[in-house]
Amino acid sequence: MYTYKEPLKPLKIGEMTAEKPIIQGGMGVGVSRSSLAGAVAAEGGIGIISTAQIGYDEEGFERDQAGCNRIAIRKHIRRAKEIAGGKGLVGVNIMVALKHYKEHVQEAVSAGADVIISGAGLPMDLPKLVGESRTKIAPIVSSRRAAQLILKMWAHRYDRTADFIVIEGPKAGGHLGFSREQLKNIETLDYDKEIKEIISCKALYEEKFGIKIPVIVAGGIFDRTDIDHMMALGADGVQIASRFVATKECDAADAYKQAYIQAEPKDIQIIQSPVGMPGRALRNEFIRGLETVRKPIKKCYNCLEKCDPRSVPYCITKALIDAVRGDVRNGLVFCGANVDRIHEMTTVHDLMQELCY
Repeated sequence: MYTYKEPLKPLKIGEMTAEKPIIQGGMGVGVSRSSLAGAVAAEGGIGIISTAQIGYDEEGFERDQAGCNRIAIRKHIRRAKEIAGGKGLVGVNIMVALKHYKEHVQEAVSAGADVIISGAGLPMDLPKLVGESRTKIAPIVSSRRAAQLILKMWAHRYDRTADFIVIEGPKAGGHLGFSREQLKNIETLDYDKEIKEIISCKALYEEKFGIKIPVIVAGGIFDRTDIDHMMALGADGVQIASRFVATKECDAADAYKQAYIQAEPKDIQIIQSPVGMPGRALRNEFIRGLETVRKPIKKCYNCLEKCDPRSVPYCITKALIDAVRGDVRNGLVFCGANVDRIHEMTTVHDLMQELCY
Protein backbone atom coordinates (compact mmCIF):
# COMPACT_ATOMS: atom_id res chain seq x y z
CA MET A 1 0.00 0.00 0.00
CA TYR A 2 1.22 3.48 -0.85
CA THR A 3 2.02 5.26 2.43
CA TYR A 4 2.24 8.93 3.31
CA LYS A 5 5.60 10.57 2.64
CA GLU A 6 6.92 7.63 0.68
CA PRO A 7 9.07 9.22 -2.05
CA LEU A 8 7.12 9.96 -5.20
CA LYS A 9 8.27 7.87 -8.12
CA PRO A 10 9.26 9.44 -11.46
CA LEU A 11 6.59 9.47 -14.13
CA LYS A 12 7.54 7.51 -17.25
CA ILE A 13 5.64 8.22 -20.46
CA GLY A 14 7.11 5.98 -23.11
CA GLU A 15 10.79 6.84 -23.37
CA MET A 16 10.24 10.19 -21.62
CA THR A 17 10.61 10.64 -17.87
CA ALA A 18 9.58 13.40 -15.49
CA GLU A 19 11.44 13.24 -12.19
CA LYS A 20 8.31 14.33 -10.33
CA PRO A 21 4.89 12.83 -11.23
CA ILE A 22 3.18 16.21 -11.17
CA ILE A 23 1.61 17.88 -14.18
CA GLN A 24 0.77 21.55 -13.88
CA GLY A 25 -2.65 21.86 -15.48
CA GLY A 26 -3.12 24.02 -18.58
CA MET A 27 -5.04 27.23 -17.87
CA GLY A 28 -6.21 29.71 -20.46
CA VAL A 29 -6.44 32.36 -21.60
CA GLY A 30 -2.81 33.17 -20.84
CA VAL A 31 -2.69 31.94 -17.23
CA SER A 32 -0.24 29.13 -17.97
CA ARG A 33 2.23 30.05 -20.67
CA SER A 34 5.99 29.76 -20.82
CA SER A 35 6.93 31.37 -17.48
CA LEU A 36 4.85 28.97 -15.42
CA ALA A 37 5.30 25.87 -17.57
CA GLY A 38 9.04 26.40 -17.83
CA ALA A 39 9.41 26.84 -14.08
CA VAL A 40 7.47 23.62 -13.38
CA ALA A 41 9.57 21.68 -15.87
CA ALA A 42 12.74 23.11 -14.31
CA GLU A 43 11.64 21.51 -11.03
CA GLY A 44 11.35 18.12 -12.73
CA GLY A 45 7.61 18.18 -13.37
CA ILE A 46 5.56 18.55 -16.53
CA GLY A 47 4.74 22.15 -17.36
CA ILE A 48 1.68 22.71 -19.53
CA ILE A 49 0.93 25.70 -21.73
CA SER A 50 -2.68 26.40 -22.68
CA THR A 51 -3.00 27.25 -26.38
CA ALA A 52 -6.45 28.85 -25.99
CA GLN A 53 -5.99 32.34 -27.47
CA ILE A 54 -2.35 32.11 -26.38
CA GLY A 55 -1.39 34.99 -28.67
CA TYR A 56 -3.78 37.49 -27.10
CA ASP A 57 -0.96 39.97 -26.46
CA GLU A 58 0.81 39.52 -29.80
CA GLU A 59 0.87 42.51 -32.14
CA GLY A 60 -1.91 42.11 -34.71
CA PHE A 61 -4.09 39.80 -32.59
CA GLU A 62 -7.20 41.91 -33.14
CA ARG A 63 -6.83 41.39 -36.91
CA ASP A 64 -5.46 37.85 -37.08
CA GLN A 65 -6.11 35.68 -34.04
CA ALA A 66 -5.24 32.41 -35.78
CA GLY A 67 -1.87 33.64 -37.03
CA CYS A 68 -0.91 35.23 -33.73
CA ASN A 69 -1.86 32.09 -31.82
CA ARG A 70 0.39 29.97 -34.04
CA ILE A 71 3.28 32.38 -33.50
CA ALA A 72 2.70 32.34 -29.74
CA ILE A 73 2.52 28.53 -29.55
CA ARG A 74 5.98 28.30 -31.10
CA LYS A 75 7.37 31.13 -29.00
CA HIS A 76 6.10 29.89 -25.65
CA ILE A 77 7.09 26.26 -26.16
CA ARG A 78 10.59 27.36 -27.12
CA ARG A 79 10.83 29.80 -24.19
CA ALA A 80 9.50 27.25 -21.68
CA LYS A 81 12.12 24.75 -22.75
CA GLU A 82 14.82 27.40 -22.34
CA ILE A 83 13.60 28.15 -18.82
CA ALA A 84 13.47 24.42 -18.02
CA GLY A 85 17.12 24.04 -18.95
CA GLY A 86 16.75 20.46 -20.14
CA LYS A 87 14.81 19.30 -17.08
CA GLY A 88 11.27 17.97 -16.89
CA LEU A 89 8.87 18.03 -19.80
CA VAL A 90 7.02 20.85 -21.56
CA GLY A 91 3.65 20.30 -23.18
CA VAL A 92 0.42 21.94 -24.21
CA ASN A 93 -3.26 21.66 -23.42
CA ILE A 94 -5.39 22.02 -26.57
CA MET A 95 -9.17 22.11 -26.37
CA VAL A 96 -11.03 20.03 -28.95
CA ALA A 97 -13.66 22.77 -28.97
CA LEU A 98 -11.26 25.25 -30.59
CA LYS A 99 -12.02 26.32 -34.15
CA HIS A 100 -8.33 25.90 -35.04
CA TYR A 101 -7.74 22.72 -33.06
CA LYS A 102 -5.94 20.95 -35.90
CA GLU A 103 -3.60 23.87 -36.52
CA HIS A 104 -2.77 24.16 -32.81
CA VAL A 105 -1.86 20.48 -32.60
CA GLN A 106 0.31 20.63 -35.70
CA GLU A 107 2.04 23.81 -34.52
CA ALA A 108 2.75 22.30 -31.10
CA VAL A 109 4.22 19.16 -32.66
CA SER A 110 6.36 21.22 -35.02
CA ALA A 111 7.59 23.33 -32.08
CA GLY A 112 8.71 20.23 -30.20
CA ALA A 113 6.07 19.87 -27.50
CA ASP A 114 6.84 16.80 -25.39
CA VAL A 115 3.17 16.09 -24.67
CA ILE A 116 -0.28 17.18 -25.82
CA ILE A 117 -3.21 16.91 -23.42
CA SER A 118 -6.60 17.34 -25.05
CA GLY A 119 -10.11 17.73 -23.65
CA ALA A 120 -13.24 19.95 -23.82
CA GLY A 121 -14.55 17.38 -26.27
CA LEU A 122 -13.37 13.96 -27.44
CA PRO A 123 -10.01 14.12 -29.28
CA MET A 124 -10.85 11.36 -31.77
CA ASP A 125 -8.46 12.60 -34.50
CA LEU A 126 -5.49 13.44 -32.27
CA PRO A 127 -3.38 10.41 -33.30
CA LYS A 128 -3.70 11.38 -36.96
CA LEU A 129 -2.73 14.97 -36.25
CA VAL A 130 0.47 14.10 -34.37
CA GLY A 131 1.44 11.40 -36.86
CA GLU A 132 4.77 9.69 -36.25
CA SER A 133 6.18 12.53 -34.18
CA ARG A 134 7.81 12.04 -30.77
CA THR A 135 5.07 14.08 -29.07
CA LYS A 136 3.10 12.02 -26.56
CA ILE A 137 -0.68 12.36 -26.46
CA ALA A 138 -3.30 12.06 -23.72
CA PRO A 139 -7.06 12.50 -23.73
CA ILE A 140 -8.82 14.12 -20.80
CA VAL A 141 -11.68 11.92 -19.63
CA SER A 142 -14.17 12.15 -16.78
CA SER A 143 -15.85 8.76 -17.12
CA ARG A 144 -15.07 5.17 -17.95
CA ARG A 145 -17.43 5.44 -20.92
CA ALA A 146 -15.43 8.30 -22.45
CA ALA A 147 -12.12 6.50 -21.83
CA GLN A 148 -13.35 3.30 -23.45
CA LEU A 149 -14.77 5.18 -26.43
CA ILE A 150 -11.53 7.03 -27.13
CA LEU A 151 -9.21 4.06 -26.59
CA LYS A 152 -11.39 1.81 -28.75
CA MET A 153 -11.56 4.38 -31.55
CA TRP A 154 -7.83 5.10 -31.51
CA ALA A 155 -7.03 1.40 -31.62
CA HIS A 156 -9.50 0.70 -34.43
CA ARG A 157 -8.86 3.75 -36.57
CA TYR A 158 -5.14 4.39 -36.02
CA ASP A 159 -3.77 1.14 -34.54
CA ARG A 160 -2.34 2.99 -31.55
CA THR A 161 -3.33 3.95 -28.04
CA ALA A 162 -2.91 6.79 -25.59
CA ASP A 163 0.56 7.49 -24.23
CA PHE A 164 -1.12 8.44 -20.97
CA ILE A 165 -4.60 9.36 -19.72
CA VAL A 166 -5.72 12.35 -17.66
CA ILE A 167 -8.78 11.74 -15.50
CA GLU A 168 -10.40 15.05 -14.61
CA GLY A 169 -12.76 14.89 -11.65
CA PRO A 170 -15.70 17.09 -10.70
CA LYS A 171 -13.68 19.41 -8.45
CA ALA A 172 -11.49 20.72 -11.29
CA GLY A 173 -11.46 24.29 -12.54
CA GLY A 174 -12.54 25.58 -15.92
CA HIS A 175 -14.63 23.42 -18.20
CA LEU A 176 -16.02 20.24 -16.65
CA GLY A 177 -17.18 16.95 -18.15
CA PHE A 178 -20.13 16.63 -15.80
CA SER A 179 -23.75 17.75 -15.78
CA ARG A 180 -24.82 20.62 -13.54
CA GLU A 181 -26.86 18.14 -11.51
CA GLN A 182 -23.78 15.99 -10.88
CA LEU A 183 -21.79 19.05 -9.86
CA LYS A 184 -24.48 20.01 -7.36
CA ASN A 185 -24.16 16.59 -5.74
CA ILE A 186 -20.44 15.87 -5.95
CA GLU A 187 -20.32 13.94 -2.70
CA THR A 188 -22.79 11.37 -4.05
CA LEU A 189 -20.73 10.56 -7.14
CA ASP A 190 -18.27 8.16 -5.44
CA TYR A 191 -15.66 9.36 -7.88
CA ASP A 192 -12.93 7.18 -6.38
CA LYS A 193 -14.85 4.21 -7.79
CA GLU A 194 -15.00 5.89 -11.21
CA ILE A 195 -11.25 6.48 -11.13
CA LYS A 196 -10.61 2.80 -10.42
CA GLU A 197 -12.92 1.79 -13.27
CA ILE A 198 -11.18 4.09 -15.72
CA ILE A 199 -7.81 2.70 -14.64
CA SER A 200 -9.05 -0.86 -15.12
CA CYS A 201 -10.33 -0.26 -18.66
CA LYS A 202 -6.85 0.55 -19.98
CA ALA A 203 -5.51 -2.95 -19.27
CA LEU A 204 -6.85 -4.34 -22.55
CA TYR A 205 -4.95 -1.74 -24.54
CA GLU A 206 -1.77 -2.07 -22.52
CA GLU A 207 -1.75 -5.76 -23.39
CA LYS A 208 -2.67 -5.18 -27.03
CA PHE A 209 0.06 -2.61 -27.64
CA GLY A 210 2.64 -3.92 -25.17
CA ILE A 211 3.04 -0.67 -23.27
CA LYS A 212 2.14 0.85 -19.93
CA ILE A 213 -0.43 3.65 -20.10
CA PRO A 214 0.13 5.90 -17.08
CA VAL A 215 -2.95 7.48 -15.52
CA ILE A 216 -2.91 11.02 -14.15
CA VAL A 217 -5.71 12.20 -11.88
CA ALA A 218 -6.81 15.84 -11.78
CA GLY A 219 -9.45 17.88 -10.01
CA GLY A 220 -9.46 19.04 -6.40
CA ILE A 221 -5.93 17.85 -5.61
CA PHE A 222 -4.49 20.34 -3.15
CA ASP A 223 -1.73 18.77 -1.07
CA ARG A 224 0.45 15.72 -0.49
CA THR A 225 -2.35 13.93 1.31
CA ASP A 226 -4.49 14.20 -1.83
CA ILE A 227 -1.60 13.00 -3.97
CA ASP A 228 -1.05 9.97 -1.75
CA HIS A 229 -4.75 9.15 -1.91
CA MET A 230 -4.73 9.17 -5.71
CA MET A 231 -1.61 7.03 -5.81
CA ALA A 232 -3.33 4.55 -3.50
CA LEU A 233 -6.19 4.34 -5.99
CA GLY A 234 -3.71 3.33 -8.70
CA ALA A 235 -2.76 6.64 -10.30
CA ASP A 236 0.76 7.17 -11.63
CA GLY A 237 0.70 10.92 -11.15
CA VAL A 238 -1.49 13.95 -10.57
CA GLN A 239 -2.39 17.13 -12.38
CA ILE A 240 -2.73 20.32 -10.30
CA ALA A 241 -3.72 23.70 -11.67
CA SER A 242 -5.22 26.19 -9.20
CA ARG A 243 -2.34 26.06 -6.73
CA PHE A 244 0.08 27.13 -9.44
CA VAL A 245 -1.85 30.35 -10.04
CA ALA A 246 -0.68 31.86 -6.74
CA THR A 247 2.98 31.59 -7.71
CA LYS A 248 5.33 34.36 -8.74
CA GLU A 249 6.02 32.56 -12.03
CA CYS A 250 2.36 32.29 -13.11
CA ASP A 251 1.76 34.24 -16.32
CA ALA A 252 -1.44 35.98 -15.12
CA ALA A 253 -1.56 39.53 -13.75
CA ASP A 254 -1.02 39.99 -10.02
CA ALA A 255 -4.68 40.99 -9.54
CA TYR A 256 -5.69 37.58 -10.94
CA LYS A 257 -3.46 35.82 -8.42
CA GLN A 258 -4.80 37.97 -5.59
CA ALA A 259 -8.36 37.01 -6.56
CA TYR A 260 -7.39 33.41 -5.81
CA ILE A 261 -5.69 34.28 -2.54
CA GLN A 262 -8.68 36.30 -1.34
CA ALA A 263 -11.35 33.84 -2.50
CA GLU A 264 -13.86 32.44 -0.02
CA PRO A 265 -16.11 29.39 -0.38
CA LYS A 266 -19.09 31.61 -1.23
CA ASP A 267 -17.19 33.01 -4.21
CA ILE A 268 -17.04 29.68 -6.07
CA GLN A 269 -19.80 29.14 -8.62
CA ILE A 270 -20.74 26.77 -11.44
CA ILE A 271 -21.47 28.69 -14.64
CA GLN A 272 -22.43 27.80 -18.20
CA SER A 273 -19.68 28.39 -20.74
CA PRO A 274 -20.17 29.23 -24.44
CA VAL A 275 -18.10 26.08 -25.02
CA GLY A 276 -21.32 24.26 -24.11
CA MET A 277 -20.05 22.79 -20.85
CA PRO A 278 -20.43 23.79 -17.21
CA GLY A 279 -17.45 25.52 -15.68
CA ARG A 280 -16.24 26.49 -12.22
CA ALA A 281 -15.32 30.12 -11.69
CA LEU A 282 -15.13 32.91 -9.12
CA ARG A 283 -18.38 34.80 -8.66
CA ASN A 284 -17.78 38.47 -9.48
CA GLU A 285 -19.54 41.43 -11.07
CA PHE A 286 -19.20 39.83 -14.50
CA ILE A 287 -21.01 36.64 -13.46
CA ARG A 288 -23.62 38.50 -11.43
CA GLY A 289 -24.37 40.65 -14.45
CA LEU A 290 -24.99 37.59 -16.62
CA GLU A 291 -27.81 36.55 -14.32
CA THR A 292 -29.94 39.43 -15.53
CA VAL A 293 -28.74 40.36 -19.00
CA ARG A 294 -26.80 38.91 -21.93
CA LYS A 295 -23.55 40.67 -22.78
CA PRO A 296 -23.79 41.48 -26.50
CA ILE A 297 -20.77 40.39 -28.55
CA LYS A 298 -19.29 43.28 -30.50
CA LYS A 299 -16.42 41.30 -32.00
CA CYS A 300 -15.95 37.60 -32.72
CA TYR A 301 -12.48 36.24 -32.00
CA ASN A 302 -13.03 33.00 -33.93
CA CYS A 303 -12.08 30.80 -30.99
CA LEU A 304 -14.73 28.10 -30.72
CA GLU A 305 -15.86 25.69 -33.43
CA LYS A 306 -19.52 25.73 -32.40
CA CYS A 307 -19.99 29.25 -31.03
CA ASP A 308 -22.76 31.44 -32.46
CA PRO A 309 -22.04 35.05 -31.41
CA ARG A 310 -25.70 35.90 -31.91
CA SER A 311 -26.92 33.53 -29.22
CA VAL A 312 -24.20 32.83 -26.62
CA PRO A 313 -24.49 34.86 -23.39
CA TYR A 314 -21.03 36.41 -23.66
CA CYS A 315 -17.68 36.26 -25.49
CA ILE A 316 -15.49 33.89 -23.55
CA THR A 317 -12.30 35.13 -25.23
CA LYS A 318 -12.88 38.74 -24.17
CA ALA A 319 -13.93 37.69 -20.67
CA LEU A 320 -10.83 35.54 -20.14
CA ILE A 321 -8.44 38.10 -21.64
CA ASP A 322 -9.86 40.88 -19.46
CA ALA A 323 -9.32 38.68 -16.39
CA VAL A 324 -5.78 37.54 -17.14
CA ARG A 325 -4.79 41.16 -17.75
CA GLY A 326 -6.03 42.04 -14.28
CA ASP A 327 -9.67 43.12 -14.60
CA VAL A 328 -10.93 40.43 -12.27
CA ARG A 329 -14.20 42.25 -11.59
CA ASN A 330 -15.35 42.33 -15.21
CA GLY A 331 -13.59 39.23 -16.56
CA LEU A 332 -14.02 35.47 -16.20
CA VAL A 333 -11.82 33.86 -13.54
CA PHE A 334 -11.92 30.06 -13.73
CA CYS A 335 -10.87 28.19 -10.58
CA GLY A 336 -10.85 24.81 -8.89
CA ALA A 337 -13.08 23.75 -5.99
CA ASN A 338 -10.32 24.31 -3.41
CA VAL A 339 -9.37 27.85 -4.41
CA ASP A 340 -10.55 29.14 -1.01
CA ARG A 341 -7.76 27.14 0.64
CA ILE A 342 -5.07 29.20 -1.12
CA HIS A 343 -3.98 31.99 1.23
CA GLU A 344 -0.57 33.22 0.13
CA MET A 345 1.77 33.77 -2.78
CA THR A 346 4.57 31.27 -3.24
CA THR A 347 7.05 30.13 -5.86
CA VAL A 348 6.96 27.11 -8.13
CA HIS A 349 10.05 25.73 -6.38
CA ASP A 350 8.51 25.99 -2.91
CA LEU A 351 5.18 24.57 -4.06
CA MET A 352 6.82 21.59 -5.75
CA GLN A 353 8.90 20.97 -2.62
CA GLU A 354 5.74 21.07 -0.49
CA LEU A 355 3.93 18.64 -2.77
CA CYS A 356 6.76 16.17 -3.19
CA TYR A 357 8.58 16.04 0.14
